Amino acid sequence: MAIWKSGRQGRKASGARYWPFRKKRIYEIGSDPINTRIGDKESKKKKKLRGGNKITQLLTATHANLQMAVNKYKKSKLLTVKENSANRHFVRMNVVTKGAVIETEDGLAKVTNRPSRTGIVNAILLKK
Repeated sequence: MAIWKSGRQGRKASGARYWPFRKKRIYEIGSDPINTRIGDKESKKKKKLRGGNKITQLLTATHANLQMAVNKYKKSKLLTVKENSANRHFVRMNVVTKGAVIETEDGLAKVTNRPSRTGIVNAILLKK
């Protein structure tokens, strides 16, 4: 069954239902969420968007670009997800999202981007 990202949902303030003023359009269709996981082999998926745009979705991640200090970056291996404010079950499944606290070889870091949209994991080092 398709996922629809657009359209009026719910009811009016009086409790009456909204009647559709048109049928569904193909550009209103959505997709399942991409949950980027920590794995032993990195895999990516390219997706075409409306208007000729393209994104790279990261399915499994092995490394992260760590910001050690101002203008100092290092590529570090991912170990586990320690904390994830998006969903508490993402910790045991090792799902990386924006805002997740991950454990790397260099210490704990916080993810600053959306790996399922950008194709890479960027993070800021919290502590060693």
